[in-house]
Amino acid sequence: MPDVSTCLWFGRDAEAAVRLYVSLVPDSRIDHIQSAPGPWPGGEAGEPILIAFTLGGQSFQALNGGTPVDYGTAASISVTCRDQAEVDRLWSALTADGGAEIACGWLRDRWGVPWQIVPEVMLRRLADPDPDVAARVFTAMQGMVKLDVAAIERAAAGGERTA
Repeated sequence: MPDVSTCLWFGRDAEAAVRLYVSLVPDSRIDHIQSAPGPWPGGEAGEPILIAFTLGGQSFQALNGGTPVDYGTAASISVTCRDQAEVDRLWSALTADGGAEIACGWLRDRWGVPWQIVPEVMLRRLADPDPDVAARVFTAMQGMVKLDVAAIERAAAGGERTA
């Protein structure tokens, strides 16, 4: 069976990005740092060129490619969070030092990598068997930047009647 992993491109600071990522997400680690055997367009021999790492149990690579790239938003790293505290922790860390909020739980870290920080309740409420609950939650989410667990729960309950 072949190994499959996502490779993220960085200018010269892949190691700094990876160290941040693995410090934030449980079940994460740096697996290997490959040093360049000779000079390369972005650096010198002996500098890190490829870093294999595990993020939340998934295999990734980070490549120092010499020049930064624009990631766009066609792909992102999505993290499902158990609660608002975890959403807030990741959001703060990933938007710090030049990161940027986008919308609907999306952000861009300081290297331009897009992330989705999603509370578990959001996924559960969007899949609610009551289509009205799912619709209210979906509408509420569209007005959010960082997702808010309490607001999601209020939206889910919005159509319920009390006896």
